[in-house]
Amino acid sequence: QVQLVESGGGLVQPGGSLRLSCVASVLPVHYSTMGWFRRTPGKEREEVSCITRNDGSTASGRTTYLDSVKGRFTITRDSSKNTVYLQMNNLKPEDTGDYYCVATRGTICSDYDYWGQGTRVTVSS
Repeated sequence: QVQLVESGGGLVQPGGSLRLSCVASVLPVHYSTMGWFRRTPGKEREEVSCITRNDGSTASGRTTYLDSVKGRFTITRDSSKNTVYLQMNNLKPEDTGDYYCVATRGTICSDYDYWGQGTRVTVSS
């Protein structure tokens, strides 16, 4: 059974950094399309970032980001730990929310089959 377990959330001041981690079981992160969603107060759920699976295609390992986080967030994965990370720098109060790790064996971001339980990020002074 595929499980995604997030960690790394917490309280941080504006301008600070956090790194979210997502450990996957059964599903190999290297050969899966992985992403992060968030649910922020008063807004619809939105996809923060995605990294496509490594399959040798021209789209292999491609990353995408929500416009509002470009230049501040970075998604990476470590196949040796079967873990995906979201490095979040220069955090803003509007980044506050619940962040969910997502995954699919397919190649398309936003078409996810698996979801983690979420980790809460609070950006406040």
